[in-house]
Amino acid sequence: MIKLAPSMLAADFNRLGEQIRMIEEAGANYLHVDVMDGNFVPSISFGMPVIASIRKHTKLIFDVHLMVDEPIRYLEDFKQAGADIITVHAESCKHLNRTIARIKELGCKAGVALNPSTPLDVLNYVLNDLDMVLIMSVNPGFGGQKFIPNSLLKIQQLREMATKAGADIDIEVDGGINTNNVTEVLNAGANVIVAGTAVFNGNIEENIAEFKNKFNAYNA
Repeated sequence: MIKLAPSMLAADFNRLGEQIRMIEEAGANYLHVDVMDGNFVPSISFGMPVIASIRKHTKLIFDVHLMVDEPIRYLEDFKQAGADIITVHAESCKHLNRTIARIKELGCKAGVALNPSTPLDVLNYVLNDLDMVLIMSVNPGFGGQKFIPNSLLKIQQLREMATKAGADIDIEVDGGINTNNVTEVLNAGANVIVAGTAVFNGNIEENIAEFKNKFNAYNA
């Protein structure tokens, strides 16, 4: 199943509750929550209090993407705040397998994110423990960046790698995706699409409907 995960980072925080209701009613599957610590990435976004404050107002799956150093320190806090999926960066974990195991112990689905220059072989010994791999198609830290074309080959290679390993994983892609290039991303093997500005800029309902039309055309 193809899933749309609008990125909260691009929302209007003066209208956050309203816009979350809008994406849910329009058919979004996940709410992608980018947590940045100002260290692993240069930006600082938001943390547990913001997530907890909106959790009670929506049934969307909270897809929490931790762009923080040594995220194992905070996993329980994010679970308590309302995370359903917790994705950590391979580059930020001293002990990646231990971090994945802890996410699972907390009852969340586990994902691993890879920066554009990070090779797929860092997944060799953890792939079958994962529910999702997030391919970053921009360098993390800022919204509104352009999609890196080489990401398409990386997505394709990851899908082949997962099939060969018998790993039943979602492949999520985040960065610069819009309705003009989303079909290419799907063709490469992705099935979870993160979109920020392409959803929240302009008419949210129309933007989501356009993504859904692309998904339906791909599945036809």
